[in-house]
Amino acid sequence: MTTLDGLVPGAWTFDPAHSEIGFSVRHAGISTVRGTFHEAVASLEVGEDVDDSSVSATIQAASIDTGQEARDGHVKSADFFDVEAYPELTFASTAFRVEDDEVSIDGELTIRDQTRPVTLKGEFGGVAVDAFGQTRAGFSVAASISRKEFGITWNAALEAGGVLVSDKVKISLDVAFLAPAA
Repeated sequence: MTTLDGLVPGAWTFDPAHSEIGFSVRHAGISTVRGTFHEAVASLEVGEDVDDSSVSATIQAASIDTGQEARDGHVKSADFFDVEAYPELTFASTAFRVEDDEVSIDGELTIRDQTRPVTLKGEFGGVAVDAFGQTRAGFSVAASISRKEFGITWNAALEAGGVLVSDKVKISLDVAFLAPAA
């Protein structure tokens, strides 16, 4: 039986106020652009054996924030997320593995109605009781995906060679969940 100290079985509630769903992508081959999504819901169901746990999430594509309003508008357009036609990005786990404090979550990521397998890897941050008596658990996980595999192919050639936006996108999640009611 695999365990993570303090992670009790049951339905844990996503805490968006203490979570960040982000990404980064190379721009023009010389810099990195980062962004976050501000609207998401998620659920964590912890099984009696942690390996029997599952997680799912739905992210509102239009909640993207890269710090530049004009860029956000372009990323929301049909060139990238096409938020009018595909308002949500989703993830549903298919396997949850833990070794020591390392977590691997296999799942299906859907962007623009294209579903591909993704493995999120990272660490279990632990369980703590906050100043208000609420028990919380935290996870930091990440993955890299090919945006082309999700139908996001827009790009522009650079004069010196190469392209404006890399295919590889790094996804990072620092998320907190609240323990099930006792």
